[in-house]
Amino acid sequence: MKLEDEIKQKKFKSEYQRAKLNIVYTGSWLEVNIAHVLKQYDLSSQQYNVLRILRGSKPNPLNLLDIQERMMDKMSNTTRLVEKLRQKGLLTRNQCESNRRKVDIEITGKGINLLKELDPIMDRNDELLSKKITKEEAVLLNDLLDRIRD
Repeated sequence: MKLEDEIKQKKFKSEYQRAKLNIVYTGSWLEVNIAHVLKQYDLSSQQYNVLRILRGSKPNPLNLLDIQERMMDKMSNTTRLVEKLRQKGLLTRNQCESNRRKVDIEITGKGINLLKELDPIMDRNDELLSKKITKEEAVLLNDLLDRIRD
């Protein structure tokens, strides 16, 4: 469906404004789709992102700053996210013996198993996009989005 129909707006100041709003609207639409899947696992998309970051760093632990730098949503409260995931048993926080201010954060076996369960579901979610645009269009879209942030 066209953006104009989705947000009930017929005119935009420019094609650039329309493109910006289209990116924001589509990003939100994708986020809602992902959140719907993750809700069944009592996870937010930010928590899921933290788990994926930790799995990617395994076997090396990360600290809060490392995680924050890799987050998709830079405004996330990483401390709160890590604590919620720790309470669920999906990660551990260990204070460094030699430097009490340093905290090592690692994904647990339970966290790894949860991601293994989610991987095929999220892969199917990604495949929905492949039904809407070609691989070449996805490459072009990625290039354009990278240029916008450059």
